Amino acid sequence: MDDGTATSASLANASTSSSILSNYPLISAIVAFAIAQSTKFFTSWYKERRWDFKQLVGSGGMPSSHSATVTALAASIGFQEGFGGPLFAIALILASIVMYDATGVRLQAGRQAELLNQIVYELPAEHPLAESRPLHELLGHTPPQVIAGGLLGLVTAAIGHLIIMASTQS
Repeated sequence: MDDGTATSASLANASTSSSILSNYPLISAIVAFAIAQSTKFFTSWYKERRWDFKQLVGSGGMPSSHSATVTALAASIGFQEGFGGPLFAIALILASIVMYDATGVRLQAGRQAELLNQIVYELPAEHPLAESRPLHELLGHTPPQVIAGGLLGLVTAAIGHLIIMASTQS
């Protein structure tokens, strides 16, 4: 067998032996996202005594599901591949950008939408913009929402890592 055939065979074996269901960083990120969105959903029900299914997929609110997702991804890559490697560096930079954006541009865009909606609401009925649809206001996150999401992501990745370590010990 030549080197090209051996490499192709080993790549084929690696791809068939690993499954998306055993991709710890991916599972960790999805679980962190699901927990964050579920938390918003049940918190909304507790406060308003009605089911708001938009909370399962909507942006904004406590905790930040974006922050939870990217932090879980970065931390689980660090646990799996090492915190000194290039994959962790990429994931950490991605997480930093997402979290910065959530508290910066997206938060300010949401505040602008709130002000614009108030201005449109106060327009006289005959104004051409008086009947325009309201802008989505809950776009970004406050720093505490981002920190809470980041902590949720870190805890999710750490628990996943402990589960993997315990299962390999058995």
